[in-house]
Amino acid sequence: MSNKISLCMIVKNEEINLARCLQSVTGTVDEIIIVDTGSTDQTIQVAEQAGAQVVSYLWQDDFSAARNVSLELATGDWILFLDADEALEPGSAGGLRQAAAADNEGYFVKIINLIGVDGNYEACPDLVFRLFRNKPEYRFRGAIHEQIVDVILEHNRQAAFQIAENIVLRHYGYLDRQVSEKNKKNRNLAIIKKQIECEPNNQALRYHYGVELYRIDNFAEAAAELTRAANNTDPGTIYYPKLLRYIALAHYGARQYDRALEAIALGLKFFPNYADLYYYGGLIQLELNNYAGAFDCFQHAISMPEQPAYYAPFSGSRGFRAYYQLARLAEVFGNEEEALRYYILSLQDNAAFTLPLPAIVRILNPREDPDYTRQALEKLCDFCTGDAKRLIGTVYFTEGAYRLAFEYFEQLEPAALDDYTTMLKAICLIQQKRILEALRLLDAIPLNHPQYPLARMNEILCFWLNKNRTKVRRLCEDFLAVGLSADTGAVVTMLKDSLYKRGSAPPALLGPEGMSLVQDIVLRALDLQELQLAESLLSKVAPETKKEYALDIARIFAHYEYWEQARRYAELYLEEQPEDAAAWCQLGEALQHSRQTAEAGLCYRRALSLAPQQPQYYVKLIRLYQAMRQELLAEAARRYPDIPLFRELQEEAAKQ
Repeated sequence: MSNKISLCMIVKNEEINLARCLQSVTGTVDEIIIVDTGSTDQTIQVAEQAGAQVVSYLWQDDFSAARNVSLELATGDWILFLDADEALEPGSAGGLRQAAAADNEGYFVKIINLIGVDGNYEACPDLVFRLFRNKPEYRFRGAIHEQIVDVILEHNRQAAFQIAENIVLRHYGYLDRQVSEKNKKNRNLAIIKKQIECEPNNQALRYHYGVELYRIDNFAEAAAELTRAANNTDPGTIYYPKLLRYIALAHYGARQYDRALEAIALGLKFFPNYADLYYYGGLIQLELNNYAGAFDCFQHAISMPEQPAYYAPFSGSRGFRAYYQLARLAEVFGNEEEALRYYILSLQDNAAFTLPLPAIVRILNPREDPDYTRQALEKLCDFCTGDAKRLIGTVYFTEGAYRLAFEYFEQLEPAALDDYTTMLKAICLIQQKRILEALRLLDAIPLNHPQYPLARMNEILCFWLNKNRTKVRRLCEDFLAVGLSADTGAVVTMLKDSLYKRGSAPPALLGPEGMSLVQDIVLRALDLQELQLAESLLSKVAPETKKEYALDIARIFAHYEYWEQARRYAELYLEEQPEDAAAWCQLGEALQHSRQTAEAGLCYRRALSLAPQQPQYYVKLIRLYQAMRQELLAEAARRYPDIPLFRELQEEAAKQ
């Protein structure tokens, strides 16, 4: 019995993708039929070089019509149909031959959808129908998301379909570059909408229409359309799990959280092991500040078994993404040890998912113990590539661990050292007071270079941090002559005047750009324990601007444990924003570290009254009271050493 396989494709302007697709089937299929619908690039030449039979066809906004042209030309016993942005995975050739030798009418195969950007994507599996017997009555139907399974069943009620486990496709069409090039979303929506007018009761078509509405962020209409399709679709339909998930996501996108949770609850009745539903349920519970509900959902997600391909599971929903959310929850409740455990589990589950890395570094606090942080992370991760070294160096830089950041930047090969990383290296040198080395890097950046303004600003800071008034004045005047934005110019003038008791300019009214620059300079001054310089610069900011950004400034002082200044700026902010719970919490933290515990407690209570849904304020207050209890018991035990009760209570408190 012959088992000849014909690959049938329709293409247009696919010279980039087509070569990869055809190379993947070389030696696997017996003939290649390609219908070109109007290519203006080298697509036809690529196809012909691969030995394909190519026929041109005038595009009529109908995918089925074009596909059926390829079927008419196919001489094989079996039809394998692919898109140009797909490829057969290595090792699938044997699966194809095995499937063609079996007594089935067609096959679903696993497809791995790559989502994201080239080189940094995630893999999401799904099931698609791609292999069937070549019979004249089997022809595609539907202008888009063309159907063949229903057609086969109409002609052969006894037709047997199976999942071909050993055939795997890889789909590149959801990569950002591909989507933007093809403008797929708008094209698909227009075609489906036109077809629905002809087939209003086609539920599969309505499902695809709802998905396209979702993809263009028309969430409310997508939810209504998908719900209508679900109500009229057999739950045994292969895409039914995805349909229910899309309903939940559409309601979520429309901020209809109660409806989204209802859809998730319904979906779990049909598919109780569907990890995606638990994961998205957790995200929705977070939006509702239902932390216990979110925790329960994410815990269920990580306990789910391996997901079947027809669920089209979202990458990481039962692994690294759920672990990451559990870690964030632990941080909300002040449990850094538990947070660290979950962040590590997330990173171990997917090393390419790097969001946990900054959080891990922040918890390890490399400024306090850089060597321990480095050793701990190097046990967890192998920073062996240039990209990995740049990434961890940048994370350390962001956390103010400039020595560690510089060590990793220094390990980069010269060819891998881009201009931005060179600038970060220079800043690391400045923060280590290695001024001459920093100046050599900064002086190498020419006037017309994009990094020139940042280089000149950091050159000024080299001398400003060393309180060289003459040099700072000259450099500032030269920099101002270049022509700067109003905010940057104002900050440069502030730097020029801040080393003098009396400046030449009035306090500056600054916008976001200027205050971002000021905050960065203050942070770097405090990192070098130059409190006077930081306060001198801030004195040049107009009072109204200072009040607007006072909470951000308070947080910078708190980060470097300048608690008196943190308290002062938190109070300044509260003069204008007395209903800001975060500001009251910041003030409470500053007072607590200044040993004004009673006042700190009042601040935490005020934060709680303004935002009772935020558990971190309860945690702050509880820990404050625990500390107060231990101090009080210690004092009582010292004053009354012969009374056992105080010692017993002190020991009890120490155990808790």
